Order: sequence, then C-alpha cells, then structure tokens
Amino acid sequence: MAIKINTQELYDLLEATPAEHNIMLAGKHGIGKSQILTEYFNGKGLKVVTLFLGQMSDPGDLIGLPEKDAQTGRTVFMPPYWFPVEGSPVVLFLDELNRARPEILQTIMDLALNRKLAGRSLPEGSRIISAVNDGDEYRLTDLDPALVSRFNIYNFCPTVGEWLFWAAKSDVDQRVTDFISANPRMLDGENVQMSEASCLEKTPDRRGWARVSDILKSGVKASEAKKIVAGIVGPKAAASLFSSFGKNGIISAEKVLADFSAVRVTLEKCGAHELVVLNENIYKYLDGDKFSGGRSAADNLFSYMDWLAKGGRRESMAHFCSLFESASYSKANMFMMSQASQCFRMITDFIRSI
Repeated sequence: MAIKINTQELYDLLEATPAEHNIMLAGKHGIGKSQILTEYFNGKGLKVVTLFLGQMSDPGDLIGLPEKDAQTGRTVFMPPYWFPVEGSPVVLFLDELNRARPEILQTIMDLALNRKLAGRSLPEGSRIISAVNDGDEYRLTDLDPALVSRFNIYNFCPTVGEWLFWAAKSDVDQRVTDFISANPRMLDGENVQMSEASCLEKTPDRRGWARVSDILKSGVKASEAKKIVAGIVGPKAAASLFSSFGKNGIISAEKVLADFSAVRVTLEKCGAHELVVLNENIYKYLDGDKFSGGRSAADNLFSYMDWLAKGGRRESMAHFCSLFESASYSKANMFMMSQASQCFRMITDFIRSI
C-alpha cells in the first residue's frame, strides 16, 4: 500500500526529491494530479510534457518513427514531436501509465531507468513523473514489478479543505463550495453508490464540481440546470445539491462581518458542524478578492469570535484558531494581525489557554 500524501505534502516531496528520482502518483480520476503538477513546475520555469500513454497504440508513438541515416546507412529513429531537442530540461508526465499497452510499457522501462528513448537521452535535469488510477472500478494493465521498482510511489489524496481553498481562489460558485463544505464526502462521490447497470453512470469528482460551477454561474433556469448538472456529477449528487438551495443554509461570512448582531439569534441555532463550515467560509471570504477590509469588519469579526469563546462553543473557537495556525489563508491572517489586532490577541490568548 503506497503512502498517502495531500497537496501540501506533494509540494514538499517535489521540493525534496532529486530530479533523477522518478515519481508515481496513484489516485482517483479528476482529483487534479496533472493540473497541480503543471502549475507547480511552470512556476519553476520548467516545461511539462504530458503523454497520455493509454492513447498510444504503438511504441512508435513514443520513441518516434524509424528512418535510414544517409551517412551511415543504419536505421535511426526520428525524434517524436514532444522530445526536447533544444536541450532544456523538461518534466515528462506519463499519464495513464497503467492503461498503456504492454509494448508501450516495455519502452518505458529504458526511459525510467536510463532516461533514454531509442538511444536518445533526455536533457540533464529532466524529471519523470507518472500517474496511475488505482481501484477495482478501472480497467487497467498490470504493471511489471521491475517497472514499479523504478518509481517512488505515493497515493495522492488531496483533502477537502485543500479543494475548498483552491475553489475560493478560482472563483468557484459559492453555492457549490457551501454544499461541499456541508457535505464533504460528496466531493469525491463517497456517498454515491454506483450501480452495475451501466458503465456510463456518472458520479461526482472534483473536476466535475468545477464544471457545475460554470453551469450555475451561466444563469440558466434552475429546471434546466438540474438536468445539466446531473450529467456532470450524476442525478443523486445533483438532487442533493439543488435540495440544499431550498433550505435555510448556513449564514454567509459576508453577513457575519457586515453585522454580527443582526445574525446572532440565527447563529444560536447552529450546531458545531455548521459553525465549522462558517469558520472556513469566513477565512475564505477574508482571503478573497471581494473583501476590502475595514474597521466595521474587524469589529464584527471580534464579536463573532468572542461569541464563540464565551458561549460554550470552545470546540468551534478551537477550530477557528486552528485555521489561523494552518497559515493556509495568508491574506486573512494578515488582516487579523494588521487591521483586527484584537482578533489576533484573542487567538493567541485562546491558544495559550488550551
């Protein structure tokens, strides 16, 4: 069983792992493996070359086509379209490794061990990272133990909180993020059982929820949107999502920071789980581009925190403080340290008292 890592731990191991080590990430589809790697390495100035091995039908798709060298009379292979002939290091991302044909995997053996394809070496400093799906629901090719041994293997399991943080930064519709905050197991479809009636049955995944946001923000009528969304995350998840719209949802962070006294009575009826969701929404709102700061917001935030700390809701206050300590919301933390110093002092005092 491969060791589990979340997104932050993936960043850490990418920093610590030498370029000559090959990395294999196992995980479900739609959890952002390729997107995270591409954004990370592009930020380092490295080009990411993605090869979908499951789509290759012949080793020639990977190593290039043979031709006769006019000078030597010997057969050589033309560089494939993706090969970095300019000599700069690249990140070679081998997606769908365990969907590849056996003859493709044989070609990967030399690449993974010697960084060579048909006698042609990858530029110095290049990296090789592969991604595989793991689970009984996939139709996969068994990997040779000799090939597996050439990779450092990790089971990539990004947390719900990491997705919510990304969603806030990416302007995902708040109705989606509120729903996932209240129903975290819905993010990856853990609450949705797939029947054996059809291989085309849709279940939720992270990529799908981002597409749901696009539909909701398009302004389409609710009656039409529900059917469209069902085709993205499945009818069960769609029904749960739209059902949540008709309920008295959790008070928005914006309302709490605008006038805490106006929502206090409603907050008194909230359970611990709902307050956890509200805490996270407050941090996301403070960290977002829509928040402009101000004395009023600082005062209302202090009133909310004081209400948590003194009203028999210490567990919820401890969660609020843990979000500060996580340093995941840098702009929110900076607001409390610079513009809402009374909130910062309350956090430090509360942490000391635990």
